[in-house]
Amino acid sequence: MEQTLSIIKPDAVKKGVIGKIIDRFESNNLRIAAIKKLQLTRCEAETFYAIHKERPFFKDLVDFMVSGPVVVMVLEGKNAVAKNRELMGATNPKEAAKGTIRADFADSIDANAVHGSDSLENAKNEIAFFFGAREIC
Repeated sequence: MEQTLSIIKPDAVKKGVIGKIIDRFESNNLRIAAIKKLQLTRCEAETFYAIHKERPFFKDLVDFMVSGPVVVMVLEGKNAVAKNRELMGATNPKEAAKGTIRADFADSIDANAVHGSDSLENAKNEIAFFFGAREIC
């Protein structure tokens, strides 16, 4: 049983589509093992996205991620990392397959509705960033 991290980003939270996105996960055999809504601080966003620190979009990404509340979740299921990435769709919603979360709810490559871990190793680190072991059921 794999676990992966999912973040519903500020744009999707503001649109009021949290429940619709969660339904996509649950309807595709991904169980929510932990969930919380929070407002990232600038320091938290910079730390979480530190892998992108040298990229030109880093400041805009951090600004966006602190612009409103997010919903962070631990999703659990068979091949959870790959399943979540499939459900999310391409980073650019214009390139995302019809019926994916980003195709249906994202506005742009920057405001793209969701984040998902890209590997099991990153999932483990990202989950630990937001959740203590006791918070995951």
